[in-house]
Amino acid sequence: MEQLVNFIIRPPRAEYNPEHDLLEQEFLLKGRWYQRKDLEVKNSRGDTLKCSHYMPVERSQDRPLPCVVYCHGNSGCRADASEAAIVLLPSNITIFTLDFSGSGLSGGEYVTLGSNEKDDLKAVVEYLRTDGNVSLIGLWGRSMGAVTSLMYGAEDPSIAAMVLDSPFSDLVDLMMELVDTYKFPLPKFTIKFAIQYMRRAVQKKAKFDITDLNTIKVAKSCFVPVLFGHAIDDDFIHPHHSERIYEAYVGDKNMIKFEGDHNSPRPQFYFDSINIFFHNVLQPPELAVPTTTTLFDPLNDYFAKGSWNTKKEVNSPPSPELKSIAATSDAISEVRMKRPMSRTEVGSLEPCDCSCSGSFQHPI
Repeated sequence: MEQLVNFIIRPPRAEYNPEHDLLEQEFLLKGRWYQRKDLEVKNSRGDTLKCSHYMPVERSQDRPLPCVVYCHGNSGCRADASEAAIVLLPSNITIFTLDFSGSGLSGGEYVTLGSNEKDDLKAVVEYLRTDGNVSLIGLWGRSMGAVTSLMYGAEDPSIAAMVLDSPFSDLVDLMMELVDTYKFPLPKFTIKFAIQYMRRAVQKKAKFDITDLNTIKVAKSCFVPVLFGHAIDDDFIHPHHSERIYEAYVGDKNMIKFEGDHNSPRPQFYFDSINIFFHNVLQPPELAVPTTTTLFDPLNDYFAKGSWNTKKEVNSPPSPELKSIAATSDAISEVRMKRPMSRTEVGSLEPCDCSCSGSFQHPI
């Protein structure tokens, strides 16, 4: 039973090295230089949140840019936002990402599947509001991050748009489904008693109520334009969770389903749809077309600073050993090879006398 409680509030914590697992401090993407600004934000509980903001190196001080905050899953971290950065930066949309409290390198002991993470997101949005360089703000969450985004978006109508990838509709329903899907060693007549035990245990340890995490109720009061995404063969958070939220959602909404499961890499057409969605809603300033003549295509190349030169102008060909990435999809593939999306390791579901053993993997 303790395994199930830890599955909720203390999944394996993502480990990563910011110097190697995030996008570089400066990099060239489609003819423009971008930078990663690392910073810290304090949440209302006093935890330090480790954050990164990806933005152009050169930008007009009198023209703030829209920003999308990427929210990771329950065993994720800010490194999971690299794909989102590759997708949205060329559209003149900046990307802000964080390790939620209890996750990655941030402070905090427990993960709360959206309860405390919603307050972390509030602290980040408040920081961006005072930054002076940010116009409209959007949210992009995956799994737990999608639940967090929806719960926060319902409280802050100034959020301009949200992408919600595989959110759960009700945590208690999800737990009941997991017992059945992954054959937890519990007789069916004891499942509800087990849920009540876990509710009390989670309240005692992590100070939140699992029955409060019902996003269908939240959806009935949220008007932020939203794009849902869910993998057809997701057997962890089944597609009907997104469908239920979609049906209850009162704001402008759309849904995309795609091949794969909960952990599958998302397809390029899905990323393209997200890019179009955010571009239409956030309305970033148009980029000037690069005029520099080069021996390679500056609109379709990605280079890390230091790979071939440190100039801000694209005025010479790359060295022979440099590997260029010819399109957004190739850049995303390169990021995935560098560090795949975070996954969760959950203890064995077979009866045992210890607190450890095998695992299955899924991010929430």
